[in-house]
Amino acid sequence: MLPWATAAEAEAALGRAMTPAEALWFRFTATTPDYHLYCLNILFLLAVFTLAPLPVALLELRAPRAVQPYKLQPRVRLSRSEFLKCYGDVMRIFFFVVGPLQLMSYPVVKMVGIHTGLPLPSMGEIAAQLLVYFLVEDYLNYWLHRLLHGEWGYQKIHRIHHEYTAPIGFAAPYAHWAEVLILGIPSFTGPAIAPGHMITLWLWIILRQMEAIETHSGFDFPFSLTKYIPFYGGAEYHDYHHYVGGQSQSNFASVFTYCDYLYGTDRGYRFHKAYLAKLKDLAPSDGEKEDANGFSYTKLD
Repeated sequence: MLPWATAAEAEAALGRAMTPAEALWFRFTATTPDYHLYCLNILFLLAVFTLAPLPVALLELRAPRAVQPYKLQPRVRLSRSEFLKCYGDVMRIFFFVVGPLQLMSYPVVKMVGIHTGLPLPSMGEIAAQLLVYFLVEDYLNYWLHRLLHGEWGYQKIHRIHHEYTAPIGFAAPYAHWAEVLILGIPSFTGPAIAPGHMITLWLWIILRQMEAIETHSGFDFPFSLTKYIPFYGGAEYHDYHHYVGGQSQSNFASVFTYCDYLYGTDRGYRFHKAYLAKLKDLAPSDGEKEDANGFSYTKLD
């Protein structure tokens, strides 16, 4: 809740006129408690989990031939009921784990300094903080994810997420409740290190979940804008990790690929890519080319 009763008081405190965005924020938040603003995270996550995977899922179900060339594991086809089951499982995790976690974490959010006041951050400030959040989350997530691929962590916790060896967007948040809590730590560490405005936190949560849904989509579309992001892993990179499954000691990165490269955990993937390229060069017919590129992975570390 803002400490000013009127727009004139807010402008007097700022020492200038509010921008149109600040005036809109003032009207929206002047009498809204900060806790209620923070709880909007739950609605944003619900919308992202429901709507972001939907377009690709509908294309796969209703126009499979149109998207078949871009499907990373074309031999795997899920039915409508399997999609609905995945969404139902994710909603259970959402309402019993993610939602309560959001509701209970507000005191920590206030303690680290995330705020709702004026002035609003500039676009440059938001972009810089989001970059920090992505880099911090990516590094910590790499090590926690790698730890979860140890024998105990995988069998007791992480194998749930790997039930989808050919991932779909709806399965991005599909995981054991303990994994949701564990991997929530890297997601919050960035905002704790570089706290910003509530708007920045909203954007971070939305963008991070949309990225996870994109990398779990099961499709490698050539027109995806994420292909222009340096060191971005993407769907093909993470799909390999899911296909290899419990044996995988490769491609642990959540967003970028630099950790896998630095610590040598992308060697299996790079060998696999080179192997497919060699098969493509040697293939004597179009049929064999298609087969070689049908994501028929060799199970390498």
